[in-house]
Amino acid sequence: METDPRRERGARRTLLGVLAALFAAMLVKEVLEAGRLEQTALFYVGVPALIALTVVSAARPRSTLGTIMATITVGLALAGPLLDEGVVCLVVAAPLFYLCGGIVGLLADRSRRGKGMQALVVVPLLLGFEGVADALPRDGEVTAVRTAPAGTDLAEELAAAPDFGPVRSRFLRLKFPRPVRAEGGGLEPGATRHIVFDPRRSLGIGARPTPRSMDLTVVRSEPGRAVFAITQDTTLARWLRLTEAEFRWNENRLSVTLRYSRTFDPAWYFGPVQRYGMREAAAYLAETFTGPAA
Repeated sequence: METDPRRERGARRTLLGVLAALFAAMLVKEVLEAGRLEQTALFYVGVPALIALTVVSAARPRSTLGTIMATITVGLALAGPLLDEGVVCLVVAAPLFYLCGGIVGLLADRSRRGKGMQALVVVPLLLGFEGVADALPRDGEVTAVRTAPAGTDLAEELAAAPDFGPVRSRFLRLKFPRPVRAEGGGLEPGATRHIVFDPRRSLGIGARPTPRSMDLTVVRSEPGRAVFAITQDTTLARWLRLTEAEFRWNENRLSVTLRYSRTFDPAWYFGPVQRYGMREAAAYLAETFTGPAA
């Protein structure tokens, strides 16, 4: 059976383009990590844009968009062991990767007469270099309110070490750290809590689970209100920076406020994602002391 030489050349060129795109992405990732820019828009927008532009430049597939999507999929599948990223980061960042790659791919397919390089125009717009210079606010705050069964002494419940139950939130079940046990007690200033989470299990080959925990200290206290400052955290450090947890209660009504600082860019994408995740975490914490919401 004879093969079409042009089709074979096209297939080889496409394969070379895919490999070149993945190699370029890995190289840029190492450079950005060396410059401590791996949590900025240069990484989460720049890498998929670079993959897309490399495919546009090095390959000549029938559908640039389809090849870009396939390349990003392969790259994400390899990201676990190669980039040492957790499942959470992969799942959360994947839509952004596909969105940026898809925009470049669509523009390239529509401008094939110009060999697709017009897609370069959108890269500065996508990047904006957000995170390199902190121009947008990073501090956030979310609150969840729950009602405890009648007769519950919320002050007594909060003064004791929490007894964590199962995580019901689908979002938080995406391999986010799960609290296992807590030590400490009291609501007076200086009282502490030490919370142990399930160990981190990297996707890297041969990687060993590493312990993770969080320490909190009461910094402000008055009747019906206690504020905990997070003094040590090895659980969410790569996701965001949690700073305070404030509890307010009146009879059987409890409100939990979490204050945090966003560490990922771009803000238009990771801002809402992190806010939603923190809101789910605040609800879980409130239900720990009041019982699951009906």
